[in-house]
Amino acid sequence: MASPKHILLILTDQMRYDTISALGNPCMQTPNLDALYRESVVFTHCTTPSPVCVPARLSLMAGQYPARTGCNNNNKEKVWQEEGFYAMLTKGGYPSCCVGKMHHLWDSYGTLGFDERHTQEEIPTSEDEYANTVHAKHPGVFDLFGMRSEMYYVPQISQLPIEDHPTTWIGDKSVAFLKQQEKEKPFFLVSSFIAPHPPFCPPSPWQKLYRTDPPAPILPTEQEQSKYEELFGDRSSCKRLEMSMTDVLRMKNFYYACVSYVDYQIGRIIATLKERDLYDSTLIVFSSDHGDLMGDYRHTGKRVMVESASHVPLLMRIPGKKPQRRADPCSLVDLAPTLLSWADVPYDPEAFDGIDLFGTRQHACVFSQYGCGNNGVYMVTDGKSKLVKSQKSGNYHYFATLPEKEDSYDANDAAQSAMRHMLERYIHRDVSKTRESITYESAPQMPHYPGRMDQPLYHEQERACIPPGYTIDLG
Repeated sequence: MASPKHILLILTDQMRYDTISALGNPCMQTPNLDALYRESVVFTHCTTPSPVCVPARLSLMAGQYPARTGCNNNNKEKVWQEEGFYAMLTKGGYPSCCVGKMHHLWDSYGTLGFDERHTQEEIPTSEDEYANTVHAKHPGVFDLFGMRSEMYYVPQISQLPIEDHPTTWIGDKSVAFLKQQEKEKPFFLVSSFIAPHPPFCPPSPWQKLYRTDPPAPILPTEQEQSKYEELFGDRSSCKRLEMSMTDVLRMKNFYYACVSYVDYQIGRIIATLKERDLYDSTLIVFSSDHGDLMGDYRHTGKRVMVESASHVPLLMRIPGKKPQRRADPCSLVDLAPTLLSWADVPYDPEAFDGIDLFGTRQHACVFSQYGCGNNGVYMVTDGKSKLVKSQKSGNYHYFATLPEKEDSYDANDAAQSAMRHMLERYIHRDVSKTRESITYESAPQMPHYPGRMDQPLYHEQERACIPPGYTIDLG
């Protein structure tokens, strides 16, 4: 009789590819991810299906690109109506648990196919398990994940003690689940951290891990960047936010601190696997939904088809498989068929755009998309170069080397022409291509910060804290 297989999927939010020391950033302090790297198949060219949370996470769950799911922005709209691979694993005999952020807005607090779910969403409602638990202990703390709005990109120290920090809670709940598991029975655990998504709000004293200059942002000449500035819009430009390079570097250090604290929790989770004698039979996947510009190209945030936002880490530690580095292009859409194949759960390959990464096929290129209709931005990449199209202008942008520094699009170049045909086929099959999507211009354009993004759950309690004669601005 075959030994039971176990699966641990660890996700972060908005974590760049280059924020793991073993992946080439000597400034990072990530000892646990470095140890995982040394035992993993490392995919060095993994691309998000969309550089924004909601569509990226749906594509991961569905194994389909946004052109097929119909979800390409942070909204509830979608065409996809299936169960997803979480439910397939559960029905295939894997007792399953999900801890943390999922951000599937059409059903934020549903089961999503899991047997057990412990919820923590960045803008919580009264259904949120983490918010209810922690606010009951700390009724005077309203911004559990840090203050948003005008403080969204401003480094902060968490108002919560370290034992109740959101990242700690993900570690605690994951460890508690694993302590209940036995070697003889399979399980599927998703541990999904909100960090390092802004606000960058590590617990004290972790904010002091990085107090020297981190790697400088990627800054092409203004003349060169002007050729593809349309890909960024103005929503999160450092100029509009009035962020100096000093502000960017300070923000980056707090972002790094958030990553390191996640790394510590990952160490706790893996240590529990070893204590329970589960480690050698557990497939461990680590990845993120998308990255963050962190000042690159004079912008911050996501929603852009450059590597800083679209290139994500992907480590897979697989029992019985030797560590290796693979440079073939892959995508988060590949996780569904890869994990189902390893778990011996039957599926229809035609239901997925992704492939089993350890099967007989490899991608020539992978795709990414943000928005749709006349406001859509689409990308195709082979992991070494990429072609991006802005539907609004009709312009193509080609980058022969990554990360991007020079737009060298040439309509007469044969290799670029082949990529252009692949991208046009992708755009043609986009089920939402006739729908207008949210644009940068229609997003809130409040001076010096992205817009009013407060957490509304505790507004009445906040108002009650302000004595007569004073007015609190809660929008």
